[in-house]
Amino acid sequence: MDFTDVAIIGGGPAGLTAANTVARQLHTAVVYDSGTYRNSGATHFHMVLTWDHKNPENYRRAARENILANYSTVQFAPVSVAKIDKKSDAHFEVHDDEGGVRKFRKVILAVGSNNIYPAIQGYDKLWKKRIFHCLFCHGYEDRGGASSGVLAVGTVGGAMAVHMAQNAAQLTDQVTLYTNGDAAMTAEVTTAASVLNPSNFSVDARKIKQLTANDADNSSVTVEFEDGTAKVEMFLVHNPETTAQGPFVDQLGLETTASGDIKADYPFWGTSVPGVYAVGDCSTPYKVTPSAITSGCNAAVAVCAELQAAKYMRPSAD
Repeated sequence: MDFTDVAIIGGGPAGLTAANTVARQLHTAVVYDSGTYRNSGATHFHMVLTWDHKNPENYRRAARENILANYSTVQFAPVSVAKIDKKSDAHFEVHDDEGGVRKFRKVILAVGSNNIYPAIQGYDKLWKKRIFHCLFCHGYEDRGGASSGVLAVGTVGGAMAVHMAQNAAQLTDQVTLYTNGDAAMTAEVTTAASVLNPSNFSVDARKIKQLTANDADNSSVTVEFEDGTAKVEMFLVHNPETTAQGPFVDQLGLETTASGDIKADYPFWGTSVPGVYAVGDCSTPYKVTPSAITSGCNAAVAVCAELQAAKYMRPSAD
């Protein structure tokens, strides 16, 4: 069984950029793409020049076609990976879910992330529609609205909640930080928000019963409280907790961060396991496309450096 230089697990912007980068140095790669993406269902994305406000699936398709048209050393495998078995720092066996096995010298994990939604009824149905994780990615189209909200629940509290609230205030006149009946979070957010202008910001500590879309177009969201009252918002902002997609953290013994991401060191995104890199959404809390593209490029450059060092450097005198 011959070696391929790099296994790239994941076919989103990070994985596609990594593939394009290693190809520029004539290295061989296989991009495994399960077709599962965190932004599935999103009809547009932003901050990628010439692709702003266009469908992310069209971007992925065009990127694959562009790579195949220009580089002969990259292959795409539209299958999921079931297992990565590390034999050494330069020998990995990748088992796909159709029974295929291939040998690689390096691995780049671009697997994306799974969301862990808070226990609020209706949240999952409104994610990506009226609940936005990033107001640089979404929200601009809703500018000028009367009010919006920040869900200060889970890991979104303190400085992060205030940051999101200020982003929201750029787009709507009023912003409410909802703490969903959590007394400790209410105290934390109230203290953090005390630096904000009270004419634009407020904290609401009531327990939320459910979140509902107001119409078929999901043009706004109603926050219904357990006390029987409700409030309509243009949108809500919240970052749910996440975990890396796939079984690879446990299989490879990768270290993770407090936020649930794979621990990978900037700027080249090497993990705690030599020979393995993690890029894009699985390795950072800042899950935006430009960041994913950058990390995919940087990790690929580091992988090329390792491959070429093994190929061209003299053996140690020891």
